[in-house]
Amino acid sequence: MCNCFSVSDGELQNVGLGLYPSMSLLNHDCRPNCVMMFSRKKLELRAVRRIQQHEELCISYTDISAPRVERRTQLMEQFYFLCQCQRCSDDQNYHVGRGAVKWTIIRDSIPHLESLRHEEKWAELQQVCQALICANSPAVPDSNVYMLRVLDSLMDACISLSQYETALKYGTRTLNAYVLHYPDPHPSHAVELLRVAKLQHYCGDVEQAEKTFTQAYKVMKVTHGTDHPLVSEVCRKLAECQAECQAECQAECQAECQAERL
Repeated sequence: MCNCFSVSDGELQNVGLGLYPSMSLLNHDCRPNCVMMFSRKKLELRAVRRIQQHEELCISYTDISAPRVERRTQLMEQFYFLCQCQRCSDDQNYHVGRGAVKWTIIRDSIPHLESLRHEEKWAELQQVCQALICANSPAVPDSNVYMLRVLDSLMDACISLSQYETALKYGTRTLNAYVLHYPDPHPSHAVELLRVAKLQHYCGDVEQAEKTFTQAYKVMKVTHGTDHPLVSEVCRKLAECQAECQAECQAECQAECQAERL
């Protein structure tokens, strides 16, 4: 089990486990220079920043947005080593932020949120998340890793309940936090940008959707590769937005010309 990988689709939904012997040789780093990406059953290793000669290729075995204590605990429990990478040596309370008493309340609520999510109790999940946000904002900023998890859970609940404008409101709040937690191109950041862009497009904010799809493409071409099916979807959606913006501009020009004639 130490050498298995969670097989996921382009949107990072787990669909199984796989054993890839050559990839199992890669060591861990909490700020890796590579990420793993699946294209169906094929596993690709993709560089996310420039790699120097003789530099070791590393991936992360855990969620890099988590605080150091969580990362180290998971790595010890699952892989039996204490991480002493550069980030763990420098990182005391990575992006936990201020409001310690408040964020511990949110942290302790995360397992319950994950249980509701797994059981697809969307209305209850929405209610609990909204209560947590109302009770703890602005003492706990959106950049706090636990608040970010609450916002993501609430976004999922709203989407599942077809409350797309509400989902967009909370999804937009996550974007700055994702930039903070994922300083290098990362699949999680790419997927979050894609989700928000789809919501913007659906809710009629085509101009902003075009910008967000463009941001998603810039990250995804590194993390997924230009041949990945999800990147093709982003390109199609981006082309739709560009066509709609162009049509809107033409309609406005025609209306102005008609008004001048009158």
